[in-house]
Amino acid sequence: MKRELHIFFTALMFYTRIPCPANIGHDPEYLNKASRYFPIIGWIVGSAAFIAYCIFNYVIAPEIAVVFSVIVSILVTGAFHEDGFADVCDGFGGGWTKEKILMIMKDSAIGAYGAIGVVLLLVVKLLAIYLLFKSIEIPNLNNYFTDFLLLVTAHSVSRLSAISIVFTHEYAREDATSKSKPIAQNYTWKEVLGSAFFGLLPLVVLSYFQWQLLFVLIPVFITRFFLARYFQKWIGGYTGDCLGATQQVCEVVWYLSVIALWKFI
Repeated sequence: MKRELHIFFTALMFYTRIPCPANIGHDPEYLNKASRYFPIIGWIVGSAAFIAYCIFNYVIAPEIAVVFSVIVSILVTGAFHEDGFADVCDGFGGGWTKEKILMIMKDSAIGAYGAIGVVLLLVVKLLAIYLLFKSIEIPNLNNYFTDFLLLVTAHSVSRLSAISIVFTHEYAREDATSKSKPIAQNYTWKEVLGSAFFGLLPLVVLSYFQWQLLFVLIPVFITRFFLARYFQKWIGGYTGDCLGATQQVCEVVWYLSVIALWKFI
């Protein structure tokens, strides 16, 4: 149990800005095993975002509340995944060879593709969350609890989509100093089953009240499939930035797919 807590806090430290016990470090072994808890980070980020939404919705208005909800999710993760999305936009937008793409993605400066990509991503995300909260009402389920489950599920399923690429594709960089490389090494069935369990559990709870929402997994994982294939084609695998980009895109696809599905329920 103590070892599992250490692995969990390793995931919390690596994927968020939340303070962790002083004895938690970047041990490659623990970082590799921490992938099983990556979707739980989605629970935490989604919960923090929802709390922010509730506070600002009560004090001001739902439109402003959605903005602060997204701001809090970014603050909790330190824009970890948004930064990866920007790097992918810059790398694949400006590079035409594997070496050039990887070099651009490793550059900490943001370019035109990255800046434009992040702005458009955030605009779509803000509008999608607002429409999601405004339009989705599940029978026999409190509206606030509905919004909470929808938000947490978006964060957990999108993180499952991202981390699943680790289990099916090769790491693209040869640089052993990369912070993300230990995640790609020596994973076991515990990481696969653990990430799947924690990633899908909020959706299972949600589908108990509205089973049709299970269909939203289809567009999310189709998106994941084509992103992974695109990364494979151009750089022969994935990087940490690719995983961050996948998480962000799949999160937005979740919101949009729920809204689209709801028109037919």
